Amino acid sequence: MLRPDQDQVIRLTDYRPTDFQLATVDMRVQLFAEHADVLTVLQLERRAGAPATADLVLDGDELALVSLALDGTPVDPSQYDATPQGLTIRGLPESGSFTLAIETRLQPQLNTQLMGLYRSGGVWCTQCEAEGFRRITYFLDRPDVLATYRVRVEADKAEAPVLLSNGNPAEHGLLDGGRHFAVWDDPFPKPSYLFALVAGDLDRLGDHFTTMSGRRVALDIYTEKGRAHEALYAMDALKRSMVWDEQRFGREYDLDVFSIVAISDFNMGAMENKGLNVFNHKYVLLDSETATDGDYAGVETVIAHEYFHNWTGNRITCRDWFQLCLKEGLTVYRDQEFSADERSAAVKRIASVRGLTAHQFPEDQGPLQHPVRPSEYREISNFYTATIYDKGAELVRMIATIVGQAGFRAGMDLYFARHDGDAATIEDFLACFVEATGADLTQFALWYSQAGTPVLKVEERFDADRGELTLTLGQHLAQGPAGTGTLPMHIPVRFGLVGANGQDLVPAPRDGAPVEGDVIHLRDAETTIVFEGLGERPYLSILRDFSAAVALRTSQRERDRLALARLDGNPFNRWRALSDLVGEALQAATIDARGGNPVRLNPAIAEALIATALDETLEPALRAQALSLPSEADIARLLGENVDPDAIHIARDAVVTAIGRQGEKRFAPLFAGLARQGAFSPDADSAGRRALASVLLDFLLAASGTPDRAVQQFRTADNMTEQFAALTMLCHRFPEDDATRDALAAFYSRFETNALVIDKWFSLQATVPSPSALATVRALTAHPAFRLANPNRARALIGAFAAGNQIGFNRADGAGYAFVAEMIQALDELNPQVAARIATAFRSWRCFDSGRREKARAALAQLSEMKGLSTDVKDIVERSLR
Repeated sequence: MLRPDQDQVIRLTDYRPTDFQLATVDMRVQLFAEHADVLTVLQLERRAGAPATADLVLDGDELALVSLALDGTPVDPSQYDATPQGLTIRGLPESGSFTLAIETRLQPQLNTQLMGLYRSGGVWCTQCEAEGFRRITYFLDRPDVLATYRVRVEADKAEAPVLLSNGNPAEHGLLDGGRHFAVWDDPFPKPSYLFALVAGDLDRLGDHFTTMSGRRVALDIYTEKGRAHEALYAMDALKRSMVWDEQRFGREYDLDVFSIVAISDFNMGAMENKGLNVFNHKYVLLDSETATDGDYAGVETVIAHEYFHNWTGNRITCRDWFQLCLKEGLTVYRDQEFSADERSAAVKRIASVRGLTAHQFPEDQGPLQHPVRPSEYREISNFYTATIYDKGAELVRMIATIVGQAGFRAGMDLYFARHDGDAATIEDFLACFVEATGADLTQFALWYSQAGTPVLKVEERFDADRGELTLTLGQHLAQGPAGTGTLPMHIPVRFGLVGANGQDLVPAPRDGAPVEGDVIHLRDAETTIVFEGLGERPYLSILRDFSAAVALRTSQRERDRLALARLDGNPFNRWRALSDLVGEALQAATIDARGGNPVRLNPAIAEALIATALDETLEPALRAQALSLPSEADIARLLGENVDPDAIHIARDAVVTAIGRQGEKRFAPLFAGLARQGAFSPDADSAGRRALASVLLDFLLAASGTPDRAVQQFRTADNMTEQFAALTMLCHRFPEDDATRDALAAFYSRFETNALVIDKWFSLQATVPSPSALATVRALTAHPAFRLANPNRARALIGAFAAGNQIGFNRADGAGYAFVAEMIQALDELNPQVAARIATAFRSWRCFDSGRREKARAALAQLSEMKGLSTDVKDIVERSLR
């Protein structure tokens, strides 16, 4: 339900420090079957310069005040106002410190929002980011209020033998009535959003790590009973993350213990609470029988991300939620670099850019557009977006490109030294690189305040007589819904000039050109650069490694791209040359399909893909990426307007079939040769071989038109990667075949007790591109295993259908929109955060044809008129309609 104080706009320009400073927080949390009693003692002091008459205003959310005491004396009711949404206290001391004791009573078992303190599956758990701590006690619940915490947890020992909170264990013991307690001390000041508490009957996987200074740190991963062995890979990933952060950034872990708890009912992927990370169990638990290679990579990345937050997020937090990218974008950059070092830099970069263009680019181009640092928000939970995380990471990467790796490390060292224990801003962050390197980042700072994806236009002209290549680079940023400005920005453009032998040429740019090494620094709306002394016309390899978050438009000919796909020594740009060729071919094919014409594909493009598949100088994972065609959603984004999802589906299927038929005789022996020998291993090379085999299998199935190969792999696979890949192809290519129905039934029967695997089963059926998809999904909402209140299950079925089924969600009759709106309304009553995330699937509704646009608008309008809609959902819906 909408809280009276929620539906308001919060603005960055309104920021000011609190009138009161908080030094320490002492909590006693008593857990019982039907309620929890929380006593919180705050040591406060009026801030220097604050008005002597200023009241203390504390945040609340659905709270009930039991008692209130000032310096041990009950506060007279006339001195305060308490509501479920807040607590205002008057007449507090004008100087000196004082203590405020606040007692609240909670009902965790009824907390379906899964924010604050809740109980699920017999386990008590907290989630406080962004504003969940105010659901536990009245508090200055904002990230710039830092304090040290001492927490005492009490519970029935039989129900909750494990009692955890932030920091280091201090005391533990028995109490009367079969109860016990544990006390935790966190010596590092932190904001309330990093508070954590977990209590329950959990299994433990223990290990240890010795830091670079020789300190021994206890490592614990807690899971539901009987599943600790499934956390072995997560433990290994944690230890590798700790080593990497020491070596790459000089960051050593600082507490005596680091714990992870895997929870089944959790709104997020994971949470970096200081010393006690709480994870959605999908990013901790796995083995080869139940987890895919993608799951292994996901666990590795998320474990690293949350651990890296210990410094970029915890030791240094953000001053306010407008600076959210300062912890999330920076930490995504760090986890991307970790994965690049652990696996393959080229493959990781391709995967990251594919994710950015699939999720963040549509956000930048639609009604939910916002800058990396927003200037205002109505519900902060709705700004945990691809723009904050993924584009935020790209900005950090651009800084590293501008100042160089040595300069970047020097800037980060200064940032850690200067702001440890601080709540910092974007300006603080940028100032460290300016001071450490002398770089001018004034213009670059516009990336944080201007929303939208700049278009980088590159034109080339070669004068053979003079041996000169002239490049004209221009940038354009259209004004979007956010209305944040269109000034030219500093765009670092990494490039190479490739000769006919595949080697990079090193010509001299004419004096005065904004070129440093292999980077062009585009600062103006348009810049012309002349390279001299060229004996041959080079192939331009532009925006190498996606050195800036821009939409690239070039004048390159098809034959130049085909040459780059074969010759370019930069693996990322070799991939992108192919991807761009196929993307343009798919757009043309869609136009053909929409007009009722046969779909055509240039055989030279298919041949380039086939040659890449056979090129053993390339790692298998890179070949798999090259052969993975743009998705139907990618094609819709490339088309941009008046999109017909049915035509896209027909066109893409026809192109896959054409490539499969042209390459069938060469794909088949390659596929057979990739068959695994020996025991399953999740290492990068083995995973790459399976990825290449999977994409080849899809081409072979399309070429043959029969499910036989997929049926065979489904039946004989001894690991989830290969079995689920086969099941996916059966469902997507042969949805009405008896073999597919049998495989789905067999899969469910085998794994029905494993929630994570059954999430895959639901998600797969939700994404089948079939006219019957909506009926299937609607029927699955009545399945005994479906529970709307579980975030993973809701995302697996409803979220996957809305975001991952282009022809099902975007049905011409509007039934897909109406169904998802109906489910959003039902979910909003249980968990507004998850409902709002699913509602973002409507973000691109304006790009479709007029009939679909009207039906999507009608579904959104009807949803916006629902009484009692949460601020979370209301915010997304109203911004989508603007």
